[in-house]
This record gives sequence, C-alpha cells and structure tokens, in this order.
Amino acid sequence: MKRVLSNKWSIAVFVLPTVLFFSYIVIVPIVKTALFSLLNEIPAKVHDQSHFVGLQNYITMFTPGRRNEFPGAVSNSLLYAAVSVFIQLPFSLLISLILANGVKGENLYRNVFFIPVIISSVVVSLLWQRIYKGLLPTLLEQLSIPIPQNGFLGNKELKIWAVSLPSLWQYVGYHMLLMYGALRSISTDVMEAATMDGASGARMAFKIQIPMIKPMLKVCISFSLIGSFKLFDTPWILLERANKQFPALSMYVEMFSNHKYSYASAQAMFIVFECLAFTLLLNFMFRERQEKGMIPEGSKSERE
Repeated sequence: MKRVLSNKWSIAVFVLPTVLFFSYIVIVPIVKTALFSLLNEIPAKVHDQSHFVGLQNYITMFTPGRRNEFPGAVSNSLLYAAVSVFIQLPFSLLISLILANGVKGENLYRNVFFIPVIISSVVVSLLWQRIYKGLLPTLLEQLSIPIPQNGFLGNKELKIWAVSLPSLWQYVGYHMLLMYGALRSISTDVMEAATMDGASGARMAFKIQIPMIKPMLKVCISFSLIGSFKLFDTPWILLERANKQFPALSMYVEMFSNHKYSYASAQAMFIVFECLAFTLLLNFMFRERQEKGMIPEGSKSERE
C-alpha cells in the first residue's frame, strides 16, 4: 500500500475518474453558462446566429427599471442570509450547547429537532401553506387579532418573511446536529480541566466550547449563506405562481418562461460568483481570527 501511495502515477489513476466526473457535471456547465452569458438573446423558436455582447447582460441585471426585479431579489436573498446567520444559527448553537451539556431525554430532543430535516422541502412548503391559509388565520380570528391584508403570502411586506420561515425552521435541526457532534468531540480532559478552574454555564460555553468548534461554525455559516443565495423550492411552492422574489426564481422564470437564455445564464453566474465571494470572505475572516490568536492554543497544537 505504501508503495502504491508513493507512486504519483498510481495516485493519478485513482483520482482521475473522480476529477473527470466532477469536471463534467460541475466545471463544464459553469464554463458553458459563463460563455452563454456573454452572448445576445436568442428567441426560443427563431434560430438566429448569436453574437458576442460582452457584459451587457450583467449590466442589464442591475439597470434600474420598473420590470427589473433582480436587484430586489438579491436584496431578499441577502436579508434571508442575514436572518439565517444571525437568528437561525445562534438558535441551533443554543440547542446544541444545552443537549451537549447533558439533559434528560437528550436523544429524544435531538431526534425531534432533526425530523424536519429529513422531510422533503415540498412537503414542508405545503404544510406551511396550510398553516398560512388555514390554521393561522383561524387562530387570529378566534383571538380577535386582525389578519394582514391579502393574507400572509399575498401581503407585500410579510410574504418574504412568511416564505423564509419554513426553510429556517426546517434546517435548525441540521445545523444543531453538526454543532452537537463538534461539541461532543471536545476532549473530556479539556472539559474537566475547565470545570476544575471554575468554568461553568455561559463561561464554559463562550471561553471553551464555542472557540473549540469554530471550524464547524465556519461550515454551518457557509452552508447557510450558500443555501440562502440559491433558495428556490420553498418560495416557488408557497407563492404558487411564476415570481422573481429570489435570484434562483428569477433565473428560472427568465429562462423557462421568458426564454431569455443568455440573460438567465448571466443571473446564474451572478449566483455562482456571489456564493464564491462570500465563501472566500468567510475563509479570510476565520483565518484572520486564527492568526490573531482567537482560537485556543490547545486546538492549534492538535491540528499541528
């Protein structure tokens, strides 16, 4: 085995199929989409020759106009990402800390919070649709509380929050389980030493546990940001019509309803660039904190 692993040609033979498969389903489509985004629009049933227009499609995306809803869709995705990072993830972290520190019925609570994750997003969307259109209005009516005009999914100010809530609720358990696993992997020697030094409760969490699971927190934040920027199924089902409230929805409508393939390709590339930019920013922020000594020395020595 050592002889095989030391042979670079043997490693290349084993890695090559995976690289080719990954390139075929990821790299090649991204490159082709980038090329399409630089061409002019071609109507669906007219076979005109395409020509190069440069960044015109990207400029059109952010050109102010009454019918241009893409800037608003980007704002909605950024708002959803902020809610996900600053509300959903702290709530998941709180649950994971409580469970990791030991509570009666720990396994039951862990499974209950994780159940929504294994349910299809379509089922979750239809469930919340019934809540918004049936259960919640009936409950508010019984409590003599006024129902928003046009309902929760038709009200211009509320529908973005109403659409975001099901996805946030569904994935709380997912991030909770990731953080819970990271907390459980902390050495018992470290926890016992901190306890002997008088650390407990909030002090234990903020000084020992949270700093030692920062790599997992980085993963959770990355998943939340990328999921926010490519959110599609839940708002599509809840709003029940071709809408452009989020970038992925706008891309879908422009391509399959309006047949603007090049323009939709430009929107798709914007989503790719947005995810890449925020991922690189997140890596830079966590690297800076590590270099400044924000991560405990013990965890540094373990990685080294």
